[in-house]
Amino acid sequence: MRRWLRQHHYALTVALRRLRTQPFSTLSNLVVISLSLTVPILAASVLQAVQPIVRHIPVSPEITLYLAPQADLKDAQQVATQLTANRDPVIQSVQIVAREQALARLQQESAWAEALAALESNPLPHAVIVTLHESPEVAREAAILAEQWRSLKAVDTVQLDSEWMRRLGAILDFLGVGLGLLAASVALVVLATVFNTVRMQALSQREEIAIARLVGATEPFVRRPFLYLGGLTGIVSSLAAIGLAQLALLPLNHALARLASTWDAQLILALPDTASLGAGLVLVTMLAALAARWSVTRNTRF
Repeated sequence: MRRWLRQHHYALTVALRRLRTQPFSTLSNLVVISLSLTVPILAASVLQAVQPIVRHIPVSPEITLYLAPQADLKDAQQVATQLTANRDPVIQSVQIVAREQALARLQQESAWAEALAALESNPLPHAVIVTLHESPEVAREAAILAEQWRSLKAVDTVQLDSEWMRRLGAILDFLGVGLGLLAASVALVVLATVFNTVRMQALSQREEIAIARLVGATEPFVRRPFLYLGGLTGIVSSLAAIGLAQLALLPLNHALARLASTWDAQLILALPDTASLGAGLVLVTMLAALAARWSVTRNTRF
């Protein structure tokens, strides 16, 4: 056990010495990786802040059933009676809007008055407006009801006013996929940077590695300092990225507070939870160590 600890202590000491002996190269690599990691952290912060707000937006969607042009008011009343008789628990109210009433509302608007005056007859159909209760699953339930009501007799078109909620959910899903692709791109940056760093270190120490092999050093002994070099690069870069993201959130929150105040709202960006940040740090460290192992295996075959 002592021998094992002594070997790892030696490898860690060698890795730290190599980082210190090339400060400019080390700093450059840390800056590149840290800035690359900061971007997905900030993106995750924005996505994390937006998702709860979207989920808790109070919405009472309306489903509007437009009757066929030849349908009369009696048909609209039959549709409303049918919906009331088979009332679903999510239905809050059912209202009939006669075509004459709809035309009168449009005529009160100056933008439509002249156009409607040129028409010989009322082109609007009778409509039945169904208001639903608020619930977390209201968008899904509204979509199911709208699909069922399209087959009702005398109903020509069904318009779902909560469609924008589905689109917003799709946008959030798209952003989540984009965040995943961004994280994958950052992983490639980490792999490429650490691979190249270890490659340069291995090539510059060819003679030292060759002598170590001649005196009986094993391959794990030769590779271990490079693995620590990659792991240390990943750890320091991840911690620096978290610090940079925290600093970047200060001006972002200040600007966001001014923007949100115009809508009498509050929105604060915060770093992802500690568990997520810790998992990311471990993942980056593992990727960096993997890149170091791959590089030292390929570039020490001499």
